[in-house]
Amino acid sequence: MQPGNQFGEFLRARRELLTPEDVGLPATGRRRIQGLRREEAALVSGLSPEDYLRLEQGVEQNPTDDVLDALTRALKLDDDAAASLRDLARPAPVEHDALPIAPDEAPEGLAGVIDTWPHQVAWIEGRLTEVLAANPLARALSPRFALGTNLMRAVFLDPDSRELYPQWDRMLVATVARLRTLIGPDIDDPALTQLVGELSVRSADFRALWGAAELPAEVDSITRITHPQVGALELETERLAIATPGASDTRSLVILHARPGSESETALRRLAAIASGTSPAEAQRILPAPVPIESKRRLP
Repeated sequence: MQPGNQFGEFLRARRELLTPEDVGLPATGRRRIQGLRREEAALVSGLSPEDYLRLEQGVEQNPTDDVLDALTRALKLDDDAAASLRDLARPAPVEHDALPIAPDEAPEGLAGVIDTWPHQVAWIEGRLTEVLAANPLARALSPRFALGTNLMRAVFLDPDSRELYPQWDRMLVATVARLRTLIGPDIDDPALTQLVGELSVRSADFRALWGAAELPAEVDSITRITHPQVGALELETERLAIATPGASDTRSLVILHARPGSESETALRRLAAIASGTSPAEAQRILPAPVPIESKRRLP
């Protein structure tokens, strides 16, 4: 495949999701490859094997509308995947004279406030789940909360994220459901199209979830994390929309906090100590904080 051949990678990835039976071809017994063979994809597309191979290898880079329509039907693409296919086939020209679109920015005052919170994980994220600001405890919790990280890419493409979340499958579903909520009806955003196209090519998990007609509602307010230094954490999750006059209203403040008196609260205090320079061995000596009488009554 040619370097940077995202169109061909997309075709191959979608081909591998299908079986001969899915496209009306007879089953051929035991197969050594996953999904459709190239010649089978060519057959159901109405293309010659040579023409299809040239498309997938990136030799032919100007498919006609008829060819794109045929590929859409043959590979069973839904509307979102078909749009991604066309965007990859016909990338928008760069407007050198146009002013760049300014990305979302974190409100300076709020970013400063969350930096003062010693025992709550907090970050500000933009419309496409990019990290706009994060406090020291968030960065100590995971490198994925570094400024500028796109959390969708981190969850689906960074293998280390799988070690962070013990309920991996639920985290994937919740992440895609959140993106759908954040973007609302504005599905023509070029940045969104680029993100969805990239993830569709590189992650089979994302392709399956993004193409699902419905996703379970995100009702679990507990984020479960396994940290390599302080162990298991069960943190209550709060998501607050940020409204600033004259600015984007698609940013969110996300806060993870532990219940008073819980083992997770102690673990967060130890993580905060490590983040401030205390050695992990010394941090392990930190004892649970005293629980106010009112909080004790609420604990199970």
